[in-house]
Amino acid sequence: MRSVRARAALGATVVVALALIGAGLSVLLVLRANLTDQAGLQAEVVAREVAGQLALDVPYDRLEMRDEEDHPVQVTDEDGRVVAVSKDLRAISGTGTDRVTPDPSPAAGQSGDRSGGGGDDGSDDGSDDDADDDDRGAPGRGEVDSDEPDFTNGTATVDGETADYRFASVRATTSAGVTLTVHAGAPLAAEQEAVGTVRGAMLIGLPLLLLVVAGVTWLVTRRALRPVEGIRREMAAITASEDLSRRVPEPGSRDEVARLARTTNETLTALEASVERQRRFVADASHELRSPIASLRTQLEVGAAHPELLDLPGAVADTVRLQALAADLLLLARLDAGERPGRTALDLGALVREEVSQRGGDRIPVTVSVPDSGEYEVAGSRGQLARVIGNLLDNAQRHARSAVTVSVRTAERGDVVVAVTDDGAGVPPQERERIFERFVRLDDARTRDDGGAGLGLAIARDVAARHGGRLTVGEAREGGARFELRLPGTG
Repeated sequence: MRSVRARAALGATVVVALALIGAGLSVLLVLRANLTDQAGLQAEVVAREVAGQLALDVPYDRLEMRDEEDHPVQVTDEDGRVVAVSKDLRAISGTGTDRVTPDPSPAAGQSGDRSGGGGDDGSDDGSDDDADDDDRGAPGRGEVDSDEPDFTNGTATVDGETADYRFASVRATTSAGVTLTVHAGAPLAAEQEAVGTVRGAMLIGLPLLLLVVAGVTWLVTRRALRPVEGIRREMAAITASEDLSRRVPEPGSRDEVARLARTTNETLTALEASVERQRRFVADASHELRSPIASLRTQLEVGAAHPELLDLPGAVADTVRLQALAADLLLLARLDAGERPGRTALDLGALVREEVSQRGGDRIPVTVSVPDSGEYEVAGSRGQLARVIGNLLDNAQRHARSAVTVSVRTAERGDVVVAVTDDGAGVPPQERERIFERFVRLDDARTRDDGGAGLGLAIARDVAARHGGRLTVGEAREGGARFELRLPGTG
């Protein structure tokens, strides 16, 4: 049961078995009901024929009962006495009484009573017999009950053979007002034989059909899951070799397995890019850290040997640069780890003014444009958003010729936009996405003193994304670069 194929085959077999059993029982019940109704209809026809004769005052011993071997008949009066039975009927059950010996009442019109009723005193002559014969042939005024007959199941022994029958009970009233009940039966042998044949065929065919269903399901599932096994083997090989450039085989079908293979390859591609980015990040970080550390060590070694040659300002600058680089790397590590910024409401316009006011060593004064009439409230981390604004202003200071401007405005859907522009050389269109990658610096910003480590814009974009916003770069009216930080407002 640990195999998908086994579970699929078992599940399909159980479902088909339940469906076939339910359908088979329904077929058997419907077949039995139909055949039983047909037997009941035959029994009703025979019972009404006999009841019609009784309504016409036909004597009991002259009742015509057709197919007596297949349709046994029993006639009872109001007191439950048996007054007539069909020929060769030896036993009966299911009609209310199991007696098969007639015990007719004289008032019921039995022929023997009529013929012998006046011979006790010898005073009657032949004319009376003739009159009786004439009366016997005259039609009576009895009637047959037109209501739905009562149906029961029972057994009857006819000519030494016992079988099951469907009995129909019909009431008839003679011209003398005597109510009689005719119980006529129809054999259930055809119904039992048909039901037994169908049941036997189902009992034989059901296991064979379930075996076929299980086998076909097993084979189809095995064929469908064959590409999955190929994907599993390739993934195991990739895990063992740590070669993320390999890809799993993609089947030519358009089913779920093919989509799984494509998604797996896309995941491997993203994983390979992430690992490569991490490797590049480690290499670039090592390079960036090695230069100031080596410079600082050289200065300290020279100072130790020749104190008069110690470049103290250079050592301090290298230490500050190391501190800033370490802070940037720690922030990137926290962002990569999925750190979520604190959600506190803050005024972005006031934050911009505060950041600009604290910048005392800028090469070019920053022009601030924040209308007082606007509402610039956003939700986020004050420290991280201040870091973004500071990084954008630092970038503008490095590239501007004579002007740096920062503005805050509201946009559609309540977004708040911070724009930082300069009048420098700008960013070429083909480089406008690349500059947001880590440790990327354009050719004119490769120097250690002016270009930084290439992490400021990468940090700014990651922080913007964590706050549900975005950071883009375009061309300013002055010809330089225009960076726009767009964040969702809380208004």
